Amino acid sequence: MKIRKTTIIVHIIAWSVALIWVLPFLGVFMAAIRPFSEILHGWWNFESFNPSFAKFVEAWNYQSAPIGEGMFNSFLVAIPSTVIPMLVASLCGYGFARFSFPVRDYLFLTILLLMAIPQQMVAVPIFMMMNSLRLVDNYIGLILVHSAWGLPWIILFMRNYFSTLPIEIEEAAKVDGASDFKIFYKIALPMALPALASVAVLQFMWIWNDFFFALILISSSDKLLATQRIPYMKGIHHVPWDLLSAASILVMIVPVLIFALLQKYYIKGMIGWTIKG
Repeated sequence: MKIRKTTIIVHIIAWSVALIWVLPFLGVFMAAIRPFSEILHGWWNFESFNPSFAKFVEAWNYQSAPIGEGMFNSFLVAIPSTVIPMLVASLCGYGFARFSFPVRDYLFLTILLLMAIPQQMVAVPIFMMMNSLRLVDNYIGLILVHSAWGLPWIILFMRNYFSTLPIEIEEAAKVDGASDFKIFYKIALPMALPALASVAVLQFMWIWNDFFFALILISSSDKLLATQRIPYMKGIHHVPWDLLSAASILVMIVPVLIFALLQKYYIKGMIGWTIKG
């Protein structure tokens, strides 16, 4: 009976927290599908209810900053900016987890400290560096910045996950003559698929929702990412909240769908956040 009461309390708390998180989204969704006059006194007022998805179509094909084109541009940046650091950081994380070398711990500590640097602190140096390389207003520059920025936390994540994997299988493969790199991509990497799924979800969502780095590195109207295009829908003398709400929902759909598809693997791989050693 005691366990049942505890379970009920946990469910009540969990559903209450979920409701608190969902309510703002419902407000944005109602603002997107209903006329402003209907939500003027609260979106929960349903005395008149005339929903329409016209604002989603308008946002997708908006004349000066179409969200559809922006989402395509965001995919061009987010996909390589997710894959590149995953591959590099997986190799680094495996090295930190399995090999001993001088200053290993100090180097790993330095990588952890890099996670504490805010974006605003390095904005000017990054812009000057990319400008000297002629990579400003170029997706390659933005991809390189996102990839480098994601490396520290992904290395930490993958190193911790690799540390939890049984080493006996790798030792048996080494006895059979397998090289260290072959052991990595034939044995360790397939066993780390849940962690890679977690990394893919988190890194992709962060890049997709990023506004700051895109703001300082991308300026051409046809190259603007999805998050950059939403402010362009705000008028000088009038703010079309219904249009802004529809555009915001369109942009957030992609990371939500990716999380939903990879949720099972994402949860399994969250062991990567545990600190070991």
